[in-house]
Amino acid sequence: MLHFESDYAKGACKEVLEAIVKTNDEYLDSYGFDKYTMSAKEKILKKCNIKNGDVYLISAGTQTNAVSIDYLLKTYEGVISTDCGHIATHEAGAIEYTGHKVITIKNKEGKLVPNDLRKYLLDFYNDKSNYHYVKPGTVYLTHPTEYGTLYTKEEIKEIYDICSNYDIPIFLDGARLGYALACEENDLSLEDIAKYCSCFYIGGAKVGALFGEAVVFTKKEEKYFRQFIKGHGALLAKSRLLGISFDTLFTDDLYMKISTQAIEMAKILREGLISKGYNFAFQSPTNQLFPIVKDEKLKEISKYVKYTYWEKYDKEHSVIRLVTSWYTKQQDVEKLLTFF
Repeated sequence: MLHFESDYAKGACKEVLEAIVKTNDEYLDSYGFDKYTMSAKEKILKKCNIKNGDVYLISAGTQTNAVSIDYLLKTYEGVISTDCGHIATHEAGAIEYTGHKVITIKNKEGKLVPNDLRKYLLDFYNDKSNYHYVKPGTVYLTHPTEYGTLYTKEEIKEIYDICSNYDIPIFLDGARLGYALACEENDLSLEDIAKYCSCFYIGGAKVGALFGEAVVFTKKEEKYFRQFIKGHGALLAKSRLLGISFDTLFTDDLYMKISTQAIEMAKILREGLISKGYNFAFQSPTNQLFPIVKDEKLKEISKYVKYTYWEKYDKEHSVIRLVTSWYTKQQDVEKLLTFF
């Protein structure tokens, strides 16, 4: 069986595993105060060119979204997301569980359109009875999006300018950030993201780590965010596992090397499917591909390939998701193509 259903179906890249085993017998401080976590933070801040910021490591993406967004919002505020945003569709109401509403705006190719955001905020602030509604307190973006599409630097800057007019911070979900940064089509660097976002995270679980995400505050140090993490039940005692993972991923550019591997495999897969006459529901340049496949063909493919069913396309076709990752081998991609 070939596995192309997700980018977290295997454990961790060998470099991370070796580092964890090598340091296993060391006595290290807990709760994010160990030397490897401190080193990882320093490397990440340097990579982002952040002079006065902070980094915290949290074990899972949903936890990271819920804790960070709750931290950024006042009790009477909500978070703006596209209607296909991960927090609006695939997190079982985790944001709402913290007491905040997810305010959805229709997406375009997975992205939040600046003009739609501008109109929503203008309408809200021009409404004299807006005290009846949840106040928009932060904007949630993902890069890449749920559909594998990418924001441009111009789009992010425009969203930033709109949010700045209302003193609204931007929070960027980077669960697959490495796969966005590795794309030729991408024009956003980590420095750009740090410039325009108040808070974002660098995904580890989908990009080579056993688990974990690195939350980056870009504008100031958040000395008491650790207490906030603890209060949400998300602070690991054995935080060394996260620290060692990210310290390894940000040594010798490993994070980008393994991300590039996934993008190279996705390119081979994309070109192979196109050569066989397949079209895509979304024009994704990243590691998530969304081919449109005949339902009869899917019955056969399902015997040999693990994929994610996405949605019905028409009476005879469906959209599926195929995902490459740091562990995808070229021979697996070539074998996969034989079933299409």
